[in-house]
Amino acid sequence: MTDGVDSPVDDETDGGSEAIGGDRSGRTDDRVRYDQARYVEDGQYEPLLSEKDLTRVEIGEDSPLPEELTRDSLELPSLSEPELARHYTRLSQMVYGIDSGPYPLGSCTMKYNPKFTEDVAALPSASVHPDRSERSVQGTLEVLYRLQDYLGRIGGMDAVTLQPPAGAAGEFVGIRVAAAYHEHNGDGHRDEVIVPESAHGTNFATAALGGYDVVSLPSDDGGRVDLEALEAALSDRTAALMLTNPNTLGLFERDIAEIAGMVHDAGGLLYYDGANLNALLGRARPGDMGFDVMHYNVHKTFATPHGGGGPGAGPVGVTADLAPFLPAPRVRESDDGSTESGEPTYELFDPEHTIGKVHGFQGNWLVLVKAFAYIARLGDAGLADASAKAILNANYLASRIAYDVPYEPFHHEFVASAGDQDAADVAKRMLDHGVHPPTTKWPEIVPEALMTEPTEIESKATLDRLAAAFNAVAEEDDETLESAPQRTTARRIDQTSAARNPRLSWQALEDDS
Repeated sequence: MTDGVDSPVDDETDGGSEAIGGDRSGRTDDRVRYDQARYVEDGQYEPLLSEKDLTRVEIGEDSPLPEELTRDSLELPSLSEPELARHYTRLSQMVYGIDSGPYPLGSCTMKYNPKFTEDVAALPSASVHPDRSERSVQGTLEVLYRLQDYLGRIGGMDAVTLQPPAGAAGEFVGIRVAAAYHEHNGDGHRDEVIVPESAHGTNFATAALGGYDVVSLPSDDGGRVDLEALEAALSDRTAALMLTNPNTLGLFERDIAEIAGMVHDAGGLLYYDGANLNALLGRARPGDMGFDVMHYNVHKTFATPHGGGGPGAGPVGVTADLAPFLPAPRVRESDDGSTESGEPTYELFDPEHTIGKVHGFQGNWLVLVKAFAYIARLGDAGLADASAKAILNANYLASRIAYDVPYEPFHHEFVASAGDQDAADVAKRMLDHGVHPPTTKWPEIVPEALMTEPTEIESKATLDRLAAAFNAVAEEDDETLESAPQRTTARRIDQTSAARNPRLSWQALEDDS
């Protein structure tokens, strides 16, 4: 809009000219013709392309790209604003998410993301370019330093890095830090990592990716670590035991102090997978149990959004012996003194034996801001209350469903068995009852597993609704289950083909016509 004159491109294509390479001064990019109209003068516009041509963008022959990577034209959909708005609104109504209703995926800890953290991340003061000098970003460095401190105290760790961009990346960093520690101490021959059978699949993958041989550890009859099997697996080749506590059955490893002693006596390290930290907040700390290194899933425990392929965060905490090997740089209080007002100053530094940089700058800054805001808002009492309600909700829901729960007493999650029913069919049918199903078929220690974690966010009314869905499906016949879902936007799909041959373009819809 210029001088109050409405532009025919303000609503539909305004901004496209600058983004693609032209402007409104009357000049037109010779290689790209892209708009409905162009600016002439005094707020006047003249047609540039006919409406028929709006779906075709002409591209010249002077592209700097190799010929095999260029094309003669680009087909774009021609849509009005109402059509576009309604399309995305329909898509949002077709997708089930944590803002829609309960999402009890066991082990995934699908917590509601409070909107105030989005407001904090959207503050203008949070928009800081990471290349600015340390002196000009003292507020940013202070937030990072305080988040390191928060996480260290919550986990019982002496030092924390915020760099890893996701939980899986945090696992890998933790294993690489452990490897660097052993190498530095002349124990480079340690080439095995022990992983319980019921551990997260990422644990096996992380150990293998880190260059280690994976030693699988069976569970005992109670679903916990088999101490005799652990004793047999430990050797002078053991680099680490990867463990989460409570484990994937929701069971607390009661022998954790003995387990830690056994691993340490063998010269290994104890690694804590932070996936189930939601059960311990404010009540127990991995560091106090004897763990040497851990990663934090801030999207599970501290309510930042799940990455979904986008920005995430997976901080890693370690004991003092491993701190010199953390990625560089980290943040610390500066020795140069404080500001005129007496406030401390902060600086970046490289740990003495650092494994190097594992991600750009200090990690995904805005994700970390959200985690900081969540922890600061809840405080010690709020975090302890969150874990208490998570455990209460899981136990209440389990008491209300008809399916058998073979392993207990559990904490924040439980694994029920679908019995003679196929757990995957149960999950599909629960969709027809308007709720998201639990994780299915895992851990394999429970036949036809229904791994369920309601988290602390759900009310009694919502838990009753979930229980009613479980119980309704438990009474249904195989034919009904096998034909489910019936009431969803899409019926049962070939999940294998969908994963291997995704259609990611609107143009692919023509394949069905």
